[in-house]
Amino acid sequence: MSKTITITGAAGQIGYQLAFRIASGQLLGSKTKVNLNLLEITPALEALKGVAMELQDCSFSTLGKVITTDDPSIAFGDSNFAFLVGAKPRGPGMERSDLLIENAQIFSAQGKAINDNADQNIKVLVVGNPANTNALIAASNAPDVDSRSFSAMMRLDHNRAIAQLATKTGSHSSEIKKVVIWGNHSTTQYPDITHALIGSQKATDLVDQDWIRNEFIPRVQNRGAEIIKARGLSSAASAASAAIDHMRDWELGNSQDNWLSMAIPSDGSYGISEGIMFSYPILSSGGDYSIVQGLDLDEFSLKSIKASEKELLEEREAIKHLL
Repeated sequence: MSKTITITGAAGQIGYQLAFRIASGQLLGSKTKVNLNLLEITPALEALKGVAMELQDCSFSTLGKVITTDDPSIAFGDSNFAFLVGAKPRGPGMERSDLLIENAQIFSAQGKAINDNADQNIKVLVVGNPANTNALIAASNAPDVDSRSFSAMMRLDHNRAIAQLATKTGSHSSEIKKVVIWGNHSTTQYPDITHALIGSQKATDLVDQDWIRNEFIPRVQNRGAEIIKARGLSSAASAASAAIDHMRDWELGNSQDNWLSMAIPSDGSYGISEGIMFSYPILSSGGDYSIVQGLDLDEFSLKSIKASEKELLEEREAIKHLL
């Protein structure tokens, strides 16, 4: 049994990390062979060739073919899983609306290529920012593929929230369950530990509200900027790790007493507008997912969630002509 996995922006920092971890079996396990289709822009093809050479030199038992290309129709050929990592970064003086439009052109083309060339049961994870709206664009341009096959990565924020809570409480990340990130992968996201458990204890019994609102939430929201300030580069290894966590749990399922955070097409749950990619608490089983329903949300939570929804609606308005 083999699976074909597409990585875009595969010579970049995140794509480079992803390629080796997936090739080694960390995504689908040691019994599944993977073929890698690596996509890059034309000027980066020589660097991508070097990535392919390194992959070959690792002699991974789980790695089959490696294809390098600048042609999306080739990159998404018969693809079962796709990690859309490559995106245009925000440059000096660039407005957010400009960034949205620049990336919309990239992700609309990739959506069309997925529609025309990929396996129709493909799972697509958008990592490149602005991830939620890029995922919406890609899904909108793949009309023959179920929109539920597209998601945007909130798992890095989810993992960051767990790490901050573990550090604060002197616990281990493996003890923490039912954390959720609501909304957009941006500084409007809402890291929510209202229902979180640390072992058998409620997280909110172990930390105070002042810490949650004035330290925890802003820290998770701005962690990416904090890492850039420290290392001079954006998150790469942690982003690749989160992307694998996201796709593995989506495909293979997660513990049913725990939650994932995934940005998925809103179905109106919790009063969120349809037609945007919104992060919810998620359960995954049998290669499919469902939204955790019926959670009580206090006034602060509702206000925070609606603020992130507002931003996503504004992003959609900016690129509506490309949907």
